[in-house]
Amino acid sequence: MKERFLVLRRVVTPSTPPAGAEAATTAARTLPDVQIHILDRRDVPELRSDPGVRAVAPSMPVRLITPVQRSAAPASTGPTWGVQAVRADTSPRSGAGVVVAVLDTGIDVSHPAFSGVSLIRRDFTGPDDAEGGVDDQGHGTHCAGTIFGRDVEGQRIGVARGVERALIGKVLGSNGGGTSEGIARAITWATQQGAHVISMSLGMDFPGLVAQLITQGLPPELATSRALVDYRANLDLFGALADYARAFGGDVVPTQLVAAAGNESRRQQDPDWEVSVAPPATADGFTSVAAVGLGSAGRPDQGLVVAPFSNTGATVAGPGVGVVSAQMGGGLVAYSGTSMATPHVAGVTALWVEALAAAGDLTRLTLETAVRGHATRAPLVPDVDRLDVGLGLVQAPQT
Repeated sequence: MKERFLVLRRVVTPSTPPAGAEAATTAARTLPDVQIHILDRRDVPELRSDPGVRAVAPSMPVRLITPVQRSAAPASTGPTWGVQAVRADTSPRSGAGVVVAVLDTGIDVSHPAFSGVSLIRRDFTGPDDAEGGVDDQGHGTHCAGTIFGRDVEGQRIGVARGVERALIGKVLGSNGGGTSEGIARAITWATQQGAHVISMSLGMDFPGLVAQLITQGLPPELATSRALVDYRANLDLFGALADYARAFGGDVVPTQLVAAAGNESRRQQDPDWEVSVAPPATADGFTSVAAVGLGSAGRPDQGLVVAPFSNTGATVAGPGVGVVSAQMGGGLVAYSGTSMATPHVAGVTALWVEALAAAGDLTRLTLETAVRGHATRAPLVPDVDRLDVGLGLVQAPQT
């Protein structure tokens, strides 16, 4: 039986020479090119032997990392607790000049939180990557608001509210479903559009793939085995895409991929019920994000606790409980989930891009070092499990 396979090829092309420079002196760049092939699985080994092919993976279902809780936004003014916890409210940086990409359910372009932001939108839920990306679910609007939203009703919701250009890739439909094919195309698009940061609050639907294979007639044992093979192939492909993204602009536009760890843990039922980070956040080159919330002290600068739903083994942590941001249709709403923690980390990364660029020191290595190296466990409860929060809560630059 023939299936849809993602084929990642290397395409070497000369860089555009700066004004006045000789074209011959311009270094070549290797660009990612994601192609779709309809193949029999027996043809895959031969395709992989092609030296121009970097990775091959079957298209796999992807799902929204659904918030675990939704509630009305409390009446308040000033910065949200999450903005305070990552110290964006005291940072001199705003994200000015930084390009961010949000790969999610789209965006509500009419929301006041995005007034003045140039939104470049593409819809990757269909076969033709058409212009558009209307949010009919609300998740993408909330996440985008946390990254770069302007103040709404007297409340600061955006970590990097000086961002003026954002790439919005609609990769999940109204039912929260998508494919790894759509995600791969969106990452490639965002990279080539010059994104400094790509934020993703989604995960591969392994159980969904197993169920799909069973309905196609495979016995459960074989369906699980096949799904594991496909899972590993997709991880390799996303890792390869991350390599391209991080190296695409060399030292000029290093792209960071930030993804949610997942909400499958159930510590409120059993302290040992901890699920590991969900893909694609587990792929090499991704920064995976856990969620923390306010503790008994109720202060964003001390006593923060790991959210009971947050998956373990993440790279860093961000505020992810009771996060107030833009609501589809207008106004504000509070969500909880690692989906909400991820845009905090993406926003902080944007602030670091601006700070390092201003210092003339923006490279892939310095950006990763700044974001991860300034993460801290100081605001967390003393007995926090380090595996649950990784390097700790990210912090915005203070100079």
